[in-house]
Amino acid sequence: MKKYNFYAGPSILSPFAINETAKAVQNFAGTGLSILEVSHRSKEFQAVVDEANALVKELLDVPEGYEVLFLGGGASLQFYMMPLNLLKTKAAYLETGTWASNAIKQAKFVGEVEVVASSKDKNFTYIPKGFTVPTDVDYFHYCSNNTIYGTEMIETPDVAVPLCADMSSDFLSHPVDVSKYDCIYAGAQKNAGPAGVTIVIIKKDKVTKEGLPTMLDYQTHIKKGSMFNTPPCLPIFTVLQTLKWYKELGGLKALEQRAIEKSTMLYDEIDRNKLFRGTVVAEDRSRMNVCFVMNDEYQELNDAFFKFASERGMVGIKGHRSVGGFRASLYNAMPKEGVEALVACMKEFEATI
Repeated sequence: MKKYNFYAGPSILSPFAINETAKAVQNFAGTGLSILEVSHRSKEFQAVVDEANALVKELLDVPEGYEVLFLGGGASLQFYMMPLNLLKTKAAYLETGTWASNAIKQAKFVGEVEVVASSKDKNFTYIPKGFTVPTDVDYFHYCSNNTIYGTEMIETPDVAVPLCADMSSDFLSHPVDVSKYDCIYAGAQKNAGPAGVTIVIIKKDKVTKEGLPTMLDYQTHIKKGSMFNTPPCLPIFTVLQTLKWYKELGGLKALEQRAIEKSTMLYDEIDRNKLFRGTVVAEDRSRMNVCFVMNDEYQELNDAFFKFASERGMVGIKGHRSVGGFRASLYNAMPKEGVEALVACMKEFEATI
């Protein structure tokens, strides 16, 4: 039976990335050594980092003056590391979900934080609109896609201050004007690669603080090209394979069209099917994480549908433990046939009721 991986993260990878990584585990770059054991100081691995850096810049059209870093610690470390480097007096934050809330909490250890708007009042089922960002802040931070709740901000906010963003779960799924940001960070385990590496795109002239702890100072990693200490070698290698595949597919515009087609197909079925309803206001629905629940009159079928779908190869569709229901993550590597299979499964289950 064909399995379709809808897990929110660690999540689906392309067959190309998996196969190339498997080869490298056996014999990396003709060295006769595994990627798991080769020195990160070797010329062969340096070439991996250099190519991955160049491809991130190419795919996102990163302008001069920015550095791409490959760091450990996940986006959760960046919740503190980023303000430690960039927050001098006060920062503004938008609260749109659990990870945005966590980022706010960590930034408060560094300086004053103003939460300009929050959607917590309705369990983060919408993106706040019409908020005002004060002009006396060092930056405005937001989370572009909220994995748990299924909301997404596609358009870059129009604000008069520097921007910083956690783009972990929609990174590389659509074009972004990097020049509008001081910092973008993304845990790889959604759209870029396996868990273990975080990609940071940082504007170099904004990294000026002195006296920071060595490992938490962006300057440390900029100066050493992400090689100050041993980096997460295997995840970086798989990120490179993923980037190669994205380029082969046609880049971020092509990936965005795929994302629109797949998410529209699933949302259309949710809206049509008498058993289900979406949990997010229509204009803020995520293309990456489609969240839905049983309609009130069919709540008793929740477990039955999960079992029905699992038996037909739908893996990882259970909603986050904090919200329940269902969640289908449609990251770049999810093929259209996977969404078609889930839609067919929903229709088949509806016909049994």
